[in-house]
Parts: sequence; structure tokens; C-alpha cells
Amino acid sequence: MKTLPLVVAALIGFASAPAFAGWSGHGTAYTPHGTYNGAHYGSCSGGTCSHAGGVAGPWGGVATNSGSITRTAPGQFSNSGTAYGPNGRSVQHSGDTSCAGGTCSHTGSLNGSDGGSASTSGSVTRTAPGQYSSTGTVTTGNGNTYGHSASTSCAGNTCNRSGTVTGTQGGSVYHSGSATGVGTGVVTTSGGTTVVHGGTVTTGTVTTSGTTVAVVGVPAPVPAPVVVTPPPPSTTVYVAPPPPAPKTVVVAPAPAPQTVYVAPPAPKTVYVAPAPAPKVVYVAPPAPKVVYVGQPLPRAVYIAPRPAVWIPGHWVGRVWVPAHWA
Repeated sequence: MKTLPLVVAALIGFASAPAFAGWSGHGTAYTPHGTYNGAHYGSCSGGTCSHAGGVAGPWGGVATNSGSITRTAPGQFSNSGTAYGPNGRSVQHSGDTSCAGGTCSHTGSLNGSDGGSASTSGSVTRTAPGQYSSTGTVTTGNGNTYGHSASTSCAGNTCNRSGTVTGTQGGSVYHSGSATGVGTGVVTTSGGTTVVHGGTVTTGTVTTSGTTVAVVGVPAPVPAPVVVTPPPPSTTVYVAPPPPAPKTVVVAPAPAPQTVYVAPPAPKTVYVAPAPAPKVVYVAPPAPKVVYVGQPLPRAVYIAPRPAVWIPGHWVGRVWVPAHWA
């Protein structure tokens, strides 16, 4: 299955299809994690193609995506849309694509309902028949940047791909896999997933009513049924059902504490004898200490003889001089 030529052919078909051309499809993916069912529809008019679709997971969660792509000039396209997750949060996405000389370059932005944002850029190039390479970056709202590069090789009904994702801190993740077409609308992957897809293309009128899509026109011929045997899993994986909802526990508030009055004890009479008269103690001043000051060098000072004087401790510059006789 030559993926990129099919995508390019689809884009060319959308841009050149008659007014109100429409299509719809549905599919089922059997994965090691459960079964996913999806459906989608689209229509084109005046150089713009609109689409909408959704996927229901094995636990009942539903994710949807809708948007449009417009051909603004030869080889130039712009797109916008909104995706809703099973948890109710949404992401608005938009971007621009430019194709020339076998290379398509794309820039885009994403804005989530929780205030988060990210920007993307990258390109894919057809290097040879059935050979493609791609590079790109994703920058999150907090400034972290992730780079990715990959290559794809298609031959016969199988496409093999491999790639590397590198984070801001230098860590990297390598991924690889393959997809093989085993019948009309049936694809198996090396990860143990089987996808069965069916669709209808019309050139009539597409009518929408709520979430129901009715396609009026002549359906394409129904392909011959294909019997698909899901590949045996390499290991048996048991997925426990979600835990039951916690029981509601009502905790009665603690009773209000009772007020207890405790009478204070009667004061005791205490006799305090007067303190004895203070003793007079004569403390001789300490003998002067010899202090050697290395820095700065002392200056020669001539001191005239005079009676001995008691000098209290003091600072001389950054040097502390204790009390001494002088």
C-alpha cells in the first residue's frame, strides 16, 4: 500500500471534484488493547473539503474530530479543525501546507481548552519511488522542543517505517513497524493490529442532521467479502475492568465539647527574706596584654612620657586592641 500517493491523489481529487461531491466510511481496528470502531464523512465544494469523524474505544469513550482544508493556490493548502477527547476536553488545530518538487512542508498550532498550546513544523519528501523521509519539531507552551525524523519504504502491499524522537534534555526514543494490505480495505500491522475499512463515494448531495450522515447518490460497487483472522497474540494480556465507584461514607461530626469550669486554687502566702547586703569586691584590672599586629605595619609614633592611663578596649582600623595601661 503506497500511502503518500493515495493521500496526494485524495487531495487532488478533493480539489477537482464536482460541487457537493461526498464520501463516507467506517472501520474497525482490532488491537491488543481492545476493539475500536470509527466512522467518518466528508464533502467538497468550491476548493474546500470539510470532514467529520469519530472513534469509540473498548471502554465506551468517544473521540471526535471535525474540520476543513482549503486549496489556496497551486500546491498551497490551509486547514483548521477541532478535536474532542473522551474526557470532554478539546483541542483547536490549524496549519498551512506547501508542496513543490516532491516535498511538502507544514506548519501548525494547537490550543487546548485547558490553556495549553503547542506549535509544529516539518516536511515530508519523496526520495524515490516508494521511498519517503520526514523531519519536524514540536514546541510546547513551556518552551520544551521535541524533534522527530522518520523514513518509510513501500514495496508491494507492505510499508515499513522507522523513526526517532529526541527531547529537549537529549533523551531519544526509537520506533519502527510495518503495515501490510491483506485484502480490500484490510490492513495488518506488526504491532498486532488489524484494521477493516469500508466506505462509499458519491457525487450526489450530502445531507447532515445532528450526528447522522445521509449520503444520497449511487454507491460504489461493494467489494468482495474478505475473511480476516486476527493474528494470535504473542502473550495473553488481561485488562482488569475499572474499579467500582467508591462507596459514600457519612462521618458524623464529633459532639461539641462540654464547658468545664475549674476553680483556681487559693493563692499561698510566701515570705521572701530580704536579700543580703551586697558585698563590695575590688577587682584589679588585668595586666596589659601584648598584641602583635602584622598588617598593616605599625607606624613609628613618639609618645611623650606621661602618667600611666587605663585605656579601654577599642578598634584600630580592622584590629581590636584590648584594654591596657598606657
